[in-house]
Amino acid sequence: MAALLRAGAFPGPPAAAAAGLLGLLSLALALGGERGGGSAQFPWDAVRLPKHVVPLRYHLLIHPNLTTLTFAGTAAIEVTVTHQTSVVVLHSKGLHITGAAVEAASGQLAQEAQVLEHQAFEQVALLAAQPLQAGHNYTLSIQYLANLSDTLHGFYKSTYRTREGELRVLAATQFEPTAARMAFPCFDEPAFKARFSIKIRREPKHLALSNMPIVKSVSITPWLVEDHFDTTVKMSTYLVAFIISDFKSISKRTDHGVKISVYTVPDKINQADYALHAAVKLLDFYEDYFSIPYPLPKQDLAAIPDFQSGAMENWGLTTYRESALLYDPEKSSASSKLRITMVIAHELAHQWFGNLVTMEWWNDLWLNEGFAKFMEFVSVNITHPELRVEDSFLRRCFDAMSVDALNSSHPISTPVEDPAQILEMFDEVSYEKGSCVLNMLRDYLTADVFKAGLVQYLQKYSYQNTKNEDLWNSMTDICPTVGSDKNELQGDGFCRRSQQSSSNAHWTKGETLDVRAMMDTWTLQKGFPMVTVTVRGKNVHLQQEHYVKGVDSPSSTGYLWHIPLTYITSKSDTVQRFLMTTKADVIILPEEVEWIKFNVDMNGYYIVHYEDDGWDRLINLLKENHTVISSNDRASLINNVFQLVRVKKLSISKAFDLTLYLKHERQIMPVLQGMTELIPIYRLMERRDTDGTEKQLKEYIVHLFRELIDEQSWSDEGSVSERLLRHSLLLFACVHRYQPCVDKAKAYFTEWQKSNGTLSLPADVKTAVYTVGAQTSEGWDFLLSKYRLHSFNVERENIELALAFSRSEDKLQWLMDQGLRGDIVRTQDLPFIIVFVARNPSGYHLAWTFLKENWEKVVEKFELGSNSIATIVTGVTRRYSTRSQLAQVKEFFSSLEEKSARLHCVQQAIETIEDNIQWMDTNLEKVKTWLQNNYL
Repeated sequence: MAALLRAGAFPGPPAAAAAGLLGLLSLALALGGERGGGSAQFPWDAVRLPKHVVPLRYHLLIHPNLTTLTFAGTAAIEVTVTHQTSVVVLHSKGLHITGAAVEAASGQLAQEAQVLEHQAFEQVALLAAQPLQAGHNYTLSIQYLANLSDTLHGFYKSTYRTREGELRVLAATQFEPTAARMAFPCFDEPAFKARFSIKIRREPKHLALSNMPIVKSVSITPWLVEDHFDTTVKMSTYLVAFIISDFKSISKRTDHGVKISVYTVPDKINQADYALHAAVKLLDFYEDYFSIPYPLPKQDLAAIPDFQSGAMENWGLTTYRESALLYDPEKSSASSKLRITMVIAHELAHQWFGNLVTMEWWNDLWLNEGFAKFMEFVSVNITHPELRVEDSFLRRCFDAMSVDALNSSHPISTPVEDPAQILEMFDEVSYEKGSCVLNMLRDYLTADVFKAGLVQYLQKYSYQNTKNEDLWNSMTDICPTVGSDKNELQGDGFCRRSQQSSSNAHWTKGETLDVRAMMDTWTLQKGFPMVTVTVRGKNVHLQQEHYVKGVDSPSSTGYLWHIPLTYITSKSDTVQRFLMTTKADVIILPEEVEWIKFNVDMNGYYIVHYEDDGWDRLINLLKENHTVISSNDRASLINNVFQLVRVKKLSISKAFDLTLYLKHERQIMPVLQGMTELIPIYRLMERRDTDGTEKQLKEYIVHLFRELIDEQSWSDEGSVSERLLRHSLLLFACVHRYQPCVDKAKAYFTEWQKSNGTLSLPADVKTAVYTVGAQTSEGWDFLLSKYRLHSFNVERENIELALAFSRSEDKLQWLMDQGLRGDIVRTQDLPFIIVFVARNPSGYHLAWTFLKENWEKVVEKFELGSNSIATIVTGVTRRYSTRSQLAQVKEFFSSLEEKSARLHCVQQAIETIEDNIQWMDTNLEKVKTWLQNNYL
């Protein structure tokens, strides 16, 4: 054991330790040349690791130095060997290995191993002097040194300022998907599950956290403490986590006895209460729902000052961006409360989906993310009914569809190999589409059967890895306990339903329920179907085809889905169900109807086109009495009608005819959907010289919602949905310069400025007030001065949005430059800032230039393939609609090296611009005519 401590144990005071560490680092850098130099051939030539050496347990000792921003580590990895080999290949990235040895479990002397490195594959090979024998266990011991990463992944540095302005440093981890290898050498693939025993060295003033509780702390010297953490359960490397900081915490136990703690920087601990109570409720809910106890003694939630994504589900130590965890009852908005609750629900769902049962490889990432996204909705619906999450579920399905309708989309389950491709899986298709498809399945199977299938899946595969089909098989083998006299399990393991069950309650009558065959059509092919409905008397003719935006979409004749159709009619609001498994089919109604609406509440992931006068009848229904159908049904009609214009199934004038009813709409989903469809059209026109059409369109949109805007109280009253709607409406009205809104916001801003920012503004109207205030140079400077203060921390994102709406190019440029520098504006916020600037008519060309000039820096910071990069690329180009803009975008990305040019987000951006060009060519004149005939 003594040799193991070589790199980690520095006797003497911290300064000497630092000097020792730096000395070793330079030594390692000098050695680095020959280690893995050209002398020996690297013995492995694949991105994926060989499978014949399997890790069982890691003993890690990590010693970070927060002054020199370096760390030393030792890893002793117990492995088992399945066939004889002299080479062990594992992952390592940016680590300077100073020594390695292999020791047989039988107690023979450890033998030094030669180390080769393959940087492109992020792998190292240990060459043993004697072969490792099949069926035997060995311990690999590796000592290494490294720098704390200055990106936002791996083992990285984060900083914050205290109230007094003192800069403090902490170190935290973000390993998913492939960055554990930046903190310790490991078998960094999700299927290599093992147990981890972690020790961390720190100064006495710091606190170390990891996945498990501390079992003991040993003082090595008066200025160095070593914390020993309990051994973890069997888990994947990407879930390991540790934080060394001076955080404070508050704690509470769940009904099941798990200790929950929230950790934050000391000055923000008063914003941790909401998250603590939400986490307690949610963890209890999941333990009951899954019928599987949470297996660890504690669950910590830590708010990290610098954090790239929203949050991370490390087992027992979930980490969050501050804005996704901290809530100030005085200052935070309703949307902030909703977001925090959903993010906590998401990460805690992962403790089962993802941590306990993990996808075998990243191609099935959606088994983690689609589920966690879906479970947010299931859990929060029950634990926090007042948040009305059902009002925001549809939004995510529409978002997914807008990406999934592009030719550059990919199936939910799709092959990936290298780290950039793996990162690209963290997109709308894995998350949002995954959750929408699961929602459709639950609606199809019924909630009870669905839940029973999930529980069976989780119990069967606990501490293991799974593929897509394992889930479907678990779902198929469920016989609902409800009314079980009618159900019998056939010899082939399928559930059959007897003839008597009413067609309304269930989908199939005496047929085999083959969940896998159905779900394969949704997860193994990209895109989604458009169902065309033609009513002929009592006969309803149905046809399905692949919905693809854009001109040159290849013929999609090979695509076929098993679609769980639902419908209601003018004669019956009882939901009728029908599983469509063929290209075309016919339903026969008991009697003729005035109208028929398919995809009830938009529970299915498909859109519907009504031939002949089908749309006219629905438009008429909305005009006469829109509340006959649900608000989700209304929102889905608004969404579908505009999607059908994109593929030339309907004219734009028909879609605009439908929007006229919105004058009378009061529910959040349809109102926001109407804005989501109409505002982008205005934004496209605003960027083009459209001789006043864009002004008329803006006036039309304001006219539709004017009554609703005028009714809004400038307060925080009402339900969460009402508050969210108020926030969106007032921001929309002020940004689009609706005078009564602007005047009111100005008055508020002036008062607030007079009070030197001490006046308490209603949380839900702040963004609108700030945005109007930021239009003057003096207002902008005042806002910025508040942005830099500690007391405005929970409002950072609102203020960023307002600052990015300035009409001053200098100010916009300064804002983006600061985001890249990272001291006034945190770099984690840069993607949003660039996109906000790109949405601003005064800033869209600045954002594009900024992206081109700083591409390398941005990629270095956020990683190629990450969602942050995708947000920037698609956000900056989303409103382009001219051929010259298209040429510029194509030219810039094709000038980059192939890996960048091939990114999904680049393909999406190009297709979106092509789609915009086509849309403008086809519809601009028609919109102009429609507005003249119907509005002016």
